[in-house]
Amino acid sequence: MMKKLFAAVLLSISSAAALAVPFGSQSVLVVEDDTGKILLEKNADAVMPIASLTKLMTAMVILDAKQDMNELIEIDRSDVDTLKHSSSRVPVGASIPRRDVLQLALMSSDNRAAASLARTYPGGFLAFKAAVRRKIAALGMHNTVIEEPTGLSPNNRSNGPDLVKMARAAAAYPEISEQTTDAKNIININGRGIEYRNTNRLVGAKGWDIGLSKTGYTREAGRCLIMSIKAAGKNATMVLLNAGASSARILDALNVRRHIAGEEAPVVRIAKAARTAKVMKAGSRSPRIKASSRAPVIKAASGRIVKVKTGVRAKAKVVPTKKKVVVVRKRRN
Repeated sequence: MMKKLFAAVLLSISSAAALAVPFGSQSVLVVEDDTGKILLEKNADAVMPIASLTKLMTAMVILDAKQDMNELIEIDRSDVDTLKHSSSRVPVGASIPRRDVLQLALMSSDNRAAASLARTYPGGFLAFKAAVRRKIAALGMHNTVIEEPTGLSPNNRSNGPDLVKMARAAAAYPEISEQTTDAKNIININGRGIEYRNTNRLVGAKGWDIGLSKTGYTREAGRCLIMSIKAAGKNATMVLLNAGASSARILDALNVRRHIAGEEAPVVRIAKAARTAKVMKAGSRSPRIKASSRAPVIKAASGRIVKVKTGVRAKAKVVPTKKKVVVVRKRRN
């Protein structure tokens, strides 16, 4: 009898430990799409700047307008970022089909591309802002404010539950699902085929089934990520806000996937000075990551979020071209 009781206690402790997942992101929310169950959360209700996660909203509003996606958009000097002076791989004066401009905004997170989409919205920028407000209200995103299309402004703010709603709604657009899950693409700019890459290094990576992806970064927002993934037959949406480094964001995503798949959750250590992560060998099958004494521990939670119909999953692809290809190094986002 005592042996059975002792075994039960050990099993209980082991199960609780397996649910403990540390995160480098300041806010985390992971929701199972099919049930609305909250799988993991940390400061999920905290309202924070969302950086380029904004571009998912921009894309939905643009697609809702049903403009001609083959129409050429000329990148204007007014599209240049004068707030943070971020770099762009899209030159002023270039004429690009709206469809490709949308992909530059989503896949490569280009700010000039996003700004030009809002500028050429029917009725102009003010009409675009009004459409964004209506979309936010329609999705029930009560803790969200979006003032401009790029995410460069720290006034673009939201929280985990609202961003899960936005992600699910965005995934219902085949164009957004496809374009955010392209690992790379070749786009014609001024007669040259230029290769652009996804800002999320997990897109196209072995073992990842991603249906939607968007990264974000500003100094105020930190490293952010939205992804819809499938693991062990489960569909889930994750929102990670304000990680201190790209490595922390990636490790958080890895931890989330392992938890969804029911694997033993690794423990993460983010080096304070170097902002890097070290993987420590611990077992014959799965690597573990050395724990930090200060690493916050988050436990699985229960709850529901209003479901929004999800869209189709898209596979990463490369668009072939016979033109000369120029590989452009992307700025990490």
